[in-house]
Amino acid sequence: MAMDRAAIVLAAILPVASLIALGAALRRLPGLGEAFWAGAERLCYLVLLPALLATGLATADFAGAPAFAMAAALVLALVAVGALLVALRPVLAIDGPGFTSVFQGGVRFNTYIALALAVSLHGPAGVPLAALATAAIVPTVNVMAVLVFARFGTARPTLAGTLEALATNPLILACLAGLVVNAVGLALPGFAVAAARSLGQASLPLGLLSVGAAFQPAALRAKPRAAALSSAAKFAVLPAATALACRALGVGGTAAEVALLFAAMPTASSAYILARQLGGDAPLMAAITTAQTIAAAAAIPLVLALAAP
Repeated sequence: MAMDRAAIVLAAILPVASLIALGAALRRLPGLGEAFWAGAERLCYLVLLPALLATGLATADFAGAPAFAMAAALVLALVAVGALLVALRPVLAIDGPGFTSVFQGGVRFNTYIALALAVSLHGPAGVPLAALATAAIVPTVNVMAVLVFARFGTARPTLAGTLEALATNPLILACLAGLVVNAVGLALPGFAVAAARSLGQASLPLGLLSVGAAFQPAALRAKPRAAALSSAAKFAVLPAATALACRALGVGGTAAEVALLFAAMPTASSAYILARQLGGDAPLMAAITTAQTIAAAAAIPLVLALAAP
């Protein structure tokens, strides 16, 4: 049984890893420069991924699934690990900007990889749970990260700027829209749902190619100790906290596996952009992002074993 499960997980990871590797190779082609990949990431972020999340939540049937308990378990685990990292900051011997990168690496997740694996492992049934997990994690992680940047970064975002960034985040808005449509039982036109689903399906391959294109192998040599600390928090502490929270709240089965899947995701390339904008250590953030994306291939199967019956 354990071997069968390992084979299923490996079969789900290999297509994802292949697309990431292809993105890294395509990045080196002369016709696909920085402008192309920046545009691809922006298209995914503003249009394609919001379409996937909104339709997944709007059309989901949560009857009988511990969906909201799963979301609560994820939020509790994130807050607990974030608080632990802040508490340990004085003994980590890392400067303020460097700590913001360690913190982001410990709590932020890559939406593209998580959604792709949720669909690979569970088919269409994985989309609504993955969308709900995203709806719970995205605002939580962004609020936590902005607060840490305000305290430890070199930039000092204003309260108004912080609130505006959260209120205009396309992923947060898409999740809220989907939840509202689902809650009120609004019947959407069939052509609109079909179009949105087509857009959403395009987000996963393009997003994974963009993850590969963002690889910075040279950055792996920068501050390896800080990168190791961040990765330990991401691949060990956060999944363990999520597993404990799921058990405490009675979350099991597919919902628990999806929760652990999200907890085990490497940090997103958007963390690098945030580090540049809010006074973090951008080179360290690039190193953490690259190291975690590579390590995830080994870490994810181990983490998912926690959800095995």
